[in-house]
Amino acid sequence: MEEDPGPSTPSRKRSRWDIEEETSPTEQPLKRRPKSKQVNDTPEPSYSIPHILPRSQTASQNVRPSHSAYVPPRTLHPTLQPSRSVYCYERLNSIEEGSYGVVFRARDKETGDIVALKKLKLDEEKNGFPITALREINSLMACKHENVVGIREVVVGDTLTQVFIVMDFIEHDLKTLLTVMPSPFLQSEIKTLMLQLLSAVAYCHERWILHRDLKTSNLLMNNRGTIKVADFGLARRYGDPVGVGGLTQLVVTLWYRAPEILLGAKEYSTAVDLWSVGCIFAELLLKEPLFQAKGEIELLSMIFKLLGPPTAHSWPDYSSLPLGKTITLPPPHPPQLRQKFQYITAAGIDLLSRLLTYDPAKRISAVDALKHPYFSESPFPKHPDLFGSFPSAAAGEKRRKPYESPPAPVRAIDHKLLTEFEP
Repeated sequence: MEEDPGPSTPSRKRSRWDIEEETSPTEQPLKRRPKSKQVNDTPEPSYSIPHILPRSQTASQNVRPSHSAYVPPRTLHPTLQPSRSVYCYERLNSIEEGSYGVVFRARDKETGDIVALKKLKLDEEKNGFPITALREINSLMACKHENVVGIREVVVGDTLTQVFIVMDFIEHDLKTLLTVMPSPFLQSEIKTLMLQLLSAVAYCHERWILHRDLKTSNLLMNNRGTIKVADFGLARRYGDPVGVGGLTQLVVTLWYRAPEILLGAKEYSTAVDLWSVGCIFAELLLKEPLFQAKGEIELLSMIFKLLGPPTAHSWPDYSSLPLGKTITLPPPHPPQLRQKFQYITAAGIDLLSRLLTYDPAKRISAVDALKHPYFSESPFPKHPDLFGSFPSAAAGEKRRKPYESPPAPVRAIDHKLLTEFEP
């Protein structure tokens, strides 16, 4: 029979600092110099505490100094507080599982608030805490915006692999909502959603944060018409000049990936997020993803078919990309945006074409997109409070079928009201 290997959490090694913390200066005996054989019996002087401690501690010999006498005390930084336990929350149901963690719906036992708990995947981590989790926590803490999901705290479990990010619970995600909605969003509603998305993206870019995974499944929406950008697992800070610093190419879900990344660009900027915003804009109009490709080559073919192949005028740096010369371009033809999107105004087509621009340097920024004439023409953006509400799949709610009878308590109340007014 094999022996129990014991708990998974490694035992804490005792260091020299631990031993010193347990032993105070008054408890440690002071060694005296051995007496030498002398003729006289004059006692040798013993060493006293005031000669050992710094001069600032001579007044209180029994109190261990809180910091070094040569370092000023910390006054500008708040006291570090330990993380709360995950058992402060009651687990309700599982929402979804992604590449970087599992998301649960839970209730705070103290306040009763409904939150989302994201359990980070640390079981196979061998090099310490994953950098993706650190970037996500850092990005969420830096982006305090009404259209960015709010982070509340980080809680821990019983082992080192149980770390949870506590975030606000939002009822829907746009991908699921688009599949269950009986009819697509109205033009006025799409404008409201796009304004909120662009506002969040502009806020992140102003704080030098790239999201790098914008898609409809990462856009959460509540029953009050407000969307919030979520899942910052691939987000990271970038420097100036933008794009310099060895950025990875394994970013952005395939259907929303910018062409410069598809062609192997080693440096990219905030423009990759705006391409994803353009794909989201098209998906809201079509009620389905714009580029449903199975691979990168097929995705490039779809992009070339819709926008026309890139030219030296539309994308001067195309030939200098690592894969620019290895792909055969189709014959030149004009863009097919107008044929694809027939029920949108000319201003809407212009905004979509500026978001889906080949050259990243010419692609519109989030700040400029917020000022586009598309948002100031009729129909005007609808107020978020006027949006319709839908059952939350994340909360386990289901839409009641039209032929189903109303719940029993409602019928009982109606019957009571009728009998109460009978003559």
